[in-house]
Amino acid sequence: MAANEQHYTLPLPVFDKPVRLLIVVAPYYRDIADNMIAGAKATAAEAGASVDVIEVPGALEIPTAIGMAARMADYDGFVAIGCVIRGETTHYETVCNDSSRGLTMLGLQGVCIGNGILTVENRPQAEVRADPADQNKGGGAAAAALHLVALSRKWAGRTQGIGFRPQGESFRLAGETEGPSQA
Repeated sequence: MAANEQHYTLPLPVFDKPVRLLIVVAPYYRDIADNMIAGAKATAAEAGASVDVIEVPGALEIPTAIGMAARMADYDGFVAIGCVIRGETTHYETVCNDSSRGLTMLGLQGVCIGNGILTVENRPQAEVRADPADQNKGGGAAAAALHLVALSRKWAGRTQGIGFRPQGESFRLAGETEGPSQA
């Protein structure tokens, strides 16, 4: 059973400038959400990050709220928190897939997001995953956001070696010298 396995966890990054995180939570299952928020806040505090929390109606609204905040607010990273428990209809698949896809698309645009949206079969699974004293998935999502913020800061302003050319630099193939081609 996976719950009995030991998993490696990266140590939290150390920051030389303050970090601001926004936790965006869908509190449909309030007790689950509250536990995840507690875990996320504790992890953020351990790294010295400040945290704000906003609520949205459901998991599908989390990516939209994060996208808006990434464009209009001053946060370094985001923690998505929610819980989707399988029901009797296909709505479960829609919510799980579309919320995850939305967060992934934002992440690929450079937004630092830790995904803490639980997708579970039943309430007991959610309770174990949300509990800060057990699997602490809220804390894990905050840690993921913090690691991405650290990478973002590490690579900020870099233009060489990552696929960009400084303005005015001409294109040359590897091994080519400057000047006109000798074809």
